[in-house]
Amino acid sequence: MAATTVHKKPTLLSLEATPSSPHGPRRQQPRLLYLKGRTVIRLPAVMGILNVTPDSFSDGGRYLDPSKAVDHAIKMEAEGASIIDIGGESTRPGAAEVPADEELRRILPVIRALQPKLGCPISVDTRKASVAEAVLAEGASIINDVSGLSFDPAMARTVARFDAGLVIMHMRGTPATMARMARYRDLIGEVKNALAHASERALEAGVKRSRIILDPGIGFAKTLGHNLKLLVALPSIVELGYPVLVGVSRKSFVRTLSGASPEQLLMGSAAAAAIAIFNGASIVRVHDVAPTVATIKMAAALAKAATRRIR
Repeated sequence: MAATTVHKKPTLLSLEATPSSPHGPRRQQPRLLYLKGRTVIRLPAVMGILNVTPDSFSDGGRYLDPSKAVDHAIKMEAEGASIIDIGGESTRPGAAEVPADEELRRILPVIRALQPKLGCPISVDTRKASVAEAVLAEGASIINDVSGLSFDPAMARTVARFDAGLVIMHMRGTPATMARMARYRDLIGEVKNALAHASERALEAGVKRSRIILDPGIGFAKTLGHNLKLLVALPSIVELGYPVLVGVSRKSFVRTLSGASPEQLLMGSAAAAAIAIFNGASIVRVHDVAPTVATIKMAAALAKAATRRIR
């Protein structure tokens, strides 16, 4: 992808404003995400998930073959994904850490094969600065750090050096330990404060404000009840002034509430994504791109209508 390309596909409805929040006045949600060069993502947008792992909770092993991974990424872009997020380390509950060299062995061939074929930016889901450095050097545009900059102190500086985008997600502990750390006195306040402090660290390290995205970490050190409360209280996270990413696709709380069949998971995930967009999220990270694109168009239109005076 040429660095000077302005990425406009697909053009989804812009969130010019968001409904009033029970947590106080709401800031206008960003309409655009600016990446290095002249690449621009129109918001709201869909981030397509591409796991090149043997053990991810939903699709582990399906895209270990780089040729299958490339084909799936191209398919997701054609269906409307504005970003492809590649992960080489499972972060499902209980997952063990993967060495950096193994993570890169899984990811780099896919990035190299995708670069001449993909029109949209590539994000890489990693906690390790050494992995981030290698994938950014190969042309990735965004680092999706599920640790919220807590795992590797060099991550923010590495992202800043490449002028890349940075997703800062809220999580306690690690995937192996997070389940027993889902205890909060003030869930929304603690998540919001942690994200605010992490974003300040990113800015201090040199990451541009226009490159930062926040993620409340649905399912990461959160119970089913916590996940629902965070979706309802997203306007409070939006008030921090950054684009907000939400990942609800096929997660266990969706399975519990909607059912375990593929159709039930799809419908439940789409419903949660719609609620996230209506409540101010800018990006939803999903496995099922085409139906989610249609869903968030409707959710964005409703969010826009909710701010207008009825005549």
